[in-house]
Amino acid sequence: MTEDDKNKRLDPNMTHSCDLQCLGSLTFHPNTVGDMICLSEGGRRAQRAEDTFKGGVVFTSRPVKTHERIRVLVEKRVPHWQGAIRVCFTNVPPSARSLPLPPFSMPDLTQTSGHWAIPLHDSYCQEGSVLEFWVSDDGSIYYKNNNGNKQKLPKEVDVRKPLWAMIDVYGQTCSVFLLGSEKKDLLFKRTSCPLIRRPSSLKPDSTTQSGKSDDCISFRSMEIPADDRCVVCMTREADTTLPCGHRCLCLGCTSRVLVQFGTCPLCRVKIDTGVTFEGSMISKTGHS
Repeated sequence: MTEDDKNKRLDPNMTHSCDLQCLGSLTFHPNTVGDMICLSEGGRRAQRAEDTFKGGVVFTSRPVKTHERIRVLVEKRVPHWQGAIRVCFTNVPPSARSLPLPPFSMPDLTQTSGHWAIPLHDSYCQEGSVLEFWVSDDGSIYYKNNNGNKQKLPKEVDVRKPLWAMIDVYGQTCSVFLLGSEKKDLLFKRTSCPLIRRPSSLKPDSTTQSGKSDDCISFRSMEIPADDRCVVCMTREADTTLPCGHRCLCLGCTSRVLVQFGTCPLCRVKIDTGVTFEGSMISKTGHS
């Protein structure tokens, strides 16, 4: 594999774009998460341990644009805490932060320069609720809930510098799923890549007594280098080479990607349905 091929991977420090209507891949940053958070579903689910209400800060894997609406599904809540999810923006890159992260977005982070956060009311954060939040060109934060109720909070966010979205999985909210993002331009609507729909199950997979799902993995403890991980699950080694030449998927994710999308997740070259698995290679069979 050439260095150029490696650089095309969905690295959290890079943006990836398919075409003019693609905003780039959007997941939670795999290496900079709160102490009580573990990520799963390719870095799109952030689940906090249920025996605490703090330590749940996560960041987007790339900077977001003004008017880019980040969509988040509230998957699970626990009633024995107070408060709910906080949505935030920051000019400080996730990769530039020292670990461990502070346990709270408010006031631990908001009292430092380059951080803006708002707490959402519990009633907006019921299980199954889909929230949208974004920053306008004038630095105001907006958010909208399932019922279409839109709120504007003048926060004077500094939009002159790159902005990362930040979510504090706080209080009663203990699991969120990142559905992607959308941005309406003058001629068309742009979406993150790929646009993720609501997962088949609202709640995370079966949990252990600690409140973490069985497949929930803390990426800070991963031993697989970021360049060698499957770009879908972000947990297993990419051991499958597609006909286009990209070695970017694990065997477990390959069949699901080909069935659901039919294209390489990196270059978007169409992969024929008639392919055969040969060890860690996939080759065309020649069938129509």
